[in-house]
Amino acid sequence: MNQRVVDPVFCVFSFNRPRFLENCVASIEQCVPGVRIIVFDDDSDDPDTVALLKRLGQTHEIVSPQARGDHKHGGLYWNMQAAFERLSDEALICFLQDDCQVVRPLQPGELDQVSRLFADNPELAFVHPCFIRGIDQGKVPVHDATSADGLTYFREDWGQSAGVHYSDLFITSPGRLKANDWRFHPSEPANDRQAREKFGRMAYMRSPFAMWLPEVPAYRGKVKTLALKLAERKKQCGFYPFRIWSAEETDRFLARPADSAAPIAEDFLDCGERTPPRPWTYNPLTGLRFLKQLNNVEQFFRR
Repeated sequence: MNQRVVDPVFCVFSFNRPRFLENCVASIEQCVPGVRIIVFDDDSDDPDTVALLKRLGQTHEIVSPQARGDHKHGGLYWNMQAAFERLSDEALICFLQDDCQVVRPLQPGELDQVSRLFADNPELAFVHPCFIRGIDQGKVPVHDATSADGLTYFREDWGQSAGVHYSDLFITSPGRLKANDWRFHPSEPANDRQAREKFGRMAYMRSPFAMWLPEVPAYRGKVKTLALKLAERKKQCGFYPFRIWSAEETDRFLARPADSAAPIAEDFLDCGERTPPRPWTYNPLTGLRFLKQLNNVEQFFRR
């Protein structure tokens, strides 16, 4: 059996979503066997999450950085910075979050190809491992250029706040970030602006292997507005893990022509018998204008 030349470290960022965290880690174990996995937990206080972290700690590294952020994403970006500093000498690192998963087996040479992308493209800093969200398809054109080798493509820049130069889910060469004095800012748009200043556009994998789960509810313990509760009920938010592909399905996916359309999640992925209605959303308030406005009003009066 062929072996990977480059073994990336998979970092999973976690907070109070035990069922989702367990699914994410299990998907990495199944699809990238033997790879090093580190869970960076944002001081979860949910008892089930704490118990799961203890179990996962028997086979994987669990890290709880000492400081936490005070912005709306908690300590996510603090933890991302801690992971980057801890793993700055690694060849490749892959950052995922507890509400996403790996959806198919990775063949031995795929991650070696990603490593070569960084070697061959000195302005490249981030490679996105996820499918395109179907709900984004109609907003802006998906891509305007494909790499010469056909392995990646790039998102067209129409002024969107993130996703052209940076996304919170990525593969990177930490040495490249370190050489350019990278430091994580406390929001995805701020990091996209920083990446625009320091690097070229983010490369999207033509044959991605990971994806956010659809219709995910708020984390356990979050104080929800009435609007958010109603939105979660209307969207039937819950736990919808993706069915992991067989080796044969993966082979067919990788054999797609180089000029095939960008990979839209809804065109390729399913959650088995419990697949939510398409197109999927990733924030309960998406598409619900009245409830979104009500949520903003409720949050204003809670300050």
